[in-house]
Amino acid sequence: MAGLTVPDPVARGAHVELREVSKSFGGVRALEAVSLTIGRGSIHALVGENGAGKSTLGKIVSGVLPPDGGELLIGGQPAHFHSPRAAIAAGIVGIAQELSIVPALSVAENVFLGHEPRRAGFLRRRALRERYAELAGRVGLELDGDADAGRLRTADQQKTEILRALGRDAGLIVMDEPTAALSRPDVLTLHEIVRRLAAAGTTVVLVSHFLGEVLELADEITVLRDGRVVQTTAAAGQSEDSLLRAMLGRPLSATFPDREPVAPSAPAVLSVAGLTAPGVSDVSLTVRAGEIVGLAGLIGAGRTELARAIFQPPHARLRSGMAMIPESRKEQGLLLRRSVTENVSLASLARVSRAGLVRRQAERGAVEQVLRRLDVRIGVPGAGRLAGPAGALSGGNQQKLLFARMLLATPRVLIADEPTRGVDVGAKRAIYELIASLAADGMGVLLISSDVEEVLGLAHRVLVMRAGRIVAELSGEQATEAQVLGAAFGSAERSA
Repeated sequence: MAGLTVPDPVARGAHVELREVSKSFGGVRALEAVSLTIGRGSIHALVGENGAGKSTLGKIVSGVLPPDGGELLIGGQPAHFHSPRAAIAAGIVGIAQELSIVPALSVAENVFLGHEPRRAGFLRRRALRERYAELAGRVGLELDGDADAGRLRTADQQKTEILRALGRDAGLIVMDEPTAALSRPDVLTLHEIVRRLAAAGTTVVLVSHFLGEVLELADEITVLRDGRVVQTTAAAGQSEDSLLRAMLGRPLSATFPDREPVAPSAPAVLSVAGLTAPGVSDVSLTVRAGEIVGLAGLIGAGRTELARAIFQPPHARLRSGMAMIPESRKEQGLLLRRSVTENVSLASLARVSRAGLVRRQAERGAVEQVLRRLDVRIGVPGAGRLAGPAGALSGGNQQKLLFARMLLATPRVLIADEPTRGVDVGAKRAIYELIASLAADGMGVLLISSDVEEVLGLAHRVLVMRAGRIVAELSGEQATEAQVLGAAFGSAERSA
């Protein structure tokens, strides 16, 4: 920001210190003797593979989880948080990857939830609007305080969460994957907000899988691997390659696997003709055996609506040989409180049942086999490890459970909607290799992704959607980022 002098975070002193902090979940050691100092007014990033411990560390700082051992100091004083409310009282607020908006309330009511201006038990709406307008103006966020929070775009719900944190006078905000579900313009807006917060003295702990984002925003970066701190360094001396080597303990090979060419005689395994549904208008497409067809477009273009329309009704589609990886694993994909085994076998119970009863031994055997193929890391070996809840796994391993469920159903067609959302670079590479191998084995794949590079790196053909319609089909040398974005934004039409 022009003309703004940003104080050196180190000169401001330590805001948070962790000394030999450890945390376990059952037999899984999430953090092992972690020691770390976070400077006041700094943007301090935590990076690592899924399961490295970065989200667990953020939750300990924000009071969501208590440590099993070690010491947490805030401003040099020992702190013992047994709930997020206790952390809030100390000026620390966490913004989780899965947003906690109350859909039935307005934006302003969400922002001041729990400490609304009241008189005799009744909400003072005029005072609420005034407080909200003052806060939003001070932060520089343009968001209608009277709007229904449940109807907001994800980006605006994210802004609501930030305003809520600042409305509680937070001196430290822990942001867990804040841009995972945002479009590029919204990402840039959020980046500017984070910079302004830090410039004003707010400490930001940023948990992110996007290394470019981390390098762009952070003052310092801590790399975790297997629950331990590998290094803490100034961001200025790092690159994506150096961070990857620290995260993985090795260099990462080429991002995308080789694509097997589609046989000229390959039959169509999915044909859609003139499909019209909510958010979709007169769409026709074909996917052949062994082909990966990428579906690109801006948020709101109708890609997910098309996927859901094709997959209706799910039971019939599963029986006909089609499977789907949904956009949100937590809201639409997994039963987080049910066991790993139940989540994986859910779409294939007929295969492991006899006379309407599930044969548990056959179920476990089938699940074990598919989990080994996908290298799903559940924890310590043992007979009961598959009985643990799916929600206890890291994000990348949760995503792999959805693929395991799909593989167990042995489909001929896979619809994968944002298959790598919220997973780290190592898990992404594993998912890319899996998708490519499925296509090489003859499966047809309809791939939906907001990451244009991902679509171009995996797909044989790219279909671009805008306003519920397919507006371009690109392949070969035509399939470039410029061509995809031009079609998505309608640049050619505007030029004409």
